[in-house]
Amino acid sequence: MRAEPELTGTLVLPQALAEELDSAARQPVETAGVMFASVVSAMDGSTRILGRGMRWIADSFYVRRGVDHMTIASEGYVPFLGEAEKLQAVPIWVHTHPGEDSWPKASRWDDEVDAQIADLFRLRSGSTYYSMLIVSPRPRSFAFTGYLQSEGGASLRFGRSWIVGDRFQSVRAFDAPAPDVDAAFDRNVRAFGGGIQETLGDLCAGIVGCGGTGSAVAEQLVRLGVRRFVLCDPDQLSASNVTRVYGSSAADVGKDKVDVLAAHLARVAPETRSRRLRSMITSEAAARELCASDVVFGCTDDNAGRLVLSRLATYFLTPVIDCGVLLSSDARGQLIGIDGRVTTLVPGQGCLVCRGRIDTKRAAAELLTPGERKRLEDEGYAPALGRVEPAVVTYTTLVAATAVGELLERLVGYGPEPRPSEVLLRCHDREISTNVQAPAPRHYCHPNSGKLGLGMTTPFLEQTWPQ
Repeated sequence: MRAEPELTGTLVLPQALAEELDSAARQPVETAGVMFASVVSAMDGSTRILGRGMRWIADSFYVRRGVDHMTIASEGYVPFLGEAEKLQAVPIWVHTHPGEDSWPKASRWDDEVDAQIADLFRLRSGSTYYSMLIVSPRPRSFAFTGYLQSEGGASLRFGRSWIVGDRFQSVRAFDAPAPDVDAAFDRNVRAFGGGIQETLGDLCAGIVGCGGTGSAVAEQLVRLGVRRFVLCDPDQLSASNVTRVYGSSAADVGKDKVDVLAAHLARVAPETRSRRLRSMITSEAAARELCASDVVFGCTDDNAGRLVLSRLATYFLTPVIDCGVLLSSDARGQLIGIDGRVTTLVPGQGCLVCRGRIDTKRAAAELLTPGERKRLEDEGYAPALGRVEPAVVTYTTLVAATAVGELLERLVGYGPEPRPSEVLLRCHDREISTNVQAPAPRHYCHPNSGKLGLGMTTPFLEQTWPQ
């Protein structure tokens, strides 16, 4: 009889929280604390555990403490369970196994402790889950194992962690099998190393907008080794799209863009899995589908869609790499400007609203029905929409390559520090510049807002959705 596959989930950590875990793991004695997390059940059936904060046990509450043992008074951690309840968070019992040669696997004593405190954790926090995480130091990061267990339900093992911030890092759990890297990626491995190739193979990439820029992003990702995609676009391929959309031909005109792109990705790599969303990202149902993504590329040209992506980066700790291309002409129709932009949204960086990259009036107008928009335009209360912007494959491809390059650099770390969160291309001047934008005080993307890693909310992303 064939065994059922083991359930696994992804532990998503802001870089600052991962650094706390790494520092604790390097202490010479066992260290413990409680992590606050949100559990997200994604539409594709996967589970993501979003780290929100950490509370460490004060030294005075350790009754016994050594390199391979510890006993803690309950007063040291029970108050954290009440805090978790106020935050509507799942408390994760975290402790370390010190030493770079140690195994971060539960001992018999660890199992006994879990059995003793699981009900207490659920009762005092109001959570239906009990969760445990063990970390041990390693030269470049930390090794870990962990699980999430619902009351009376199945246990879900942490299969990997996805760390997001100035750098991106995927760490497979200590007890997770290592994948085989296909020999076809030999040249990639020579450039980046086998670990990066494994990470690319683990990623799920969301692409919002499957036109000239989005298809160029997908083309590069699938050839780099990414095998899971969420493709979002409401439109059908037009004759003019064929001049820019990778994988398309004249025979595809009239087909849904997501179908054209998914078919192309499958031709490149038959094992590729693509979830296809024939919808605007301003649809709540479509936005929810992106929760399964490790990284999202924003290749849409609407302001309302960018508002959604901007919030997604904060609430779900999902890096969003937003792309834009603008070709400008003077009054005579002469091309005078070719501007590209790639903005990376991660915890600790300002969102697209903070940067002034979203026209909120146009975003509101884009969500109106045609009748409402026409009435408000006539009354002067809404900006006119509908202009078809120029687009050329050379420049959509350039911006797409820059966006994928940002993903690679944050995985590999070959660039300068601190990393910029925006790259501006001025092709007409043959210039490239970068910048960094801090979150605005009291804005949802600010670390002090309490929104980082909040996960599922009512309403979704705490915003109003069109009916």
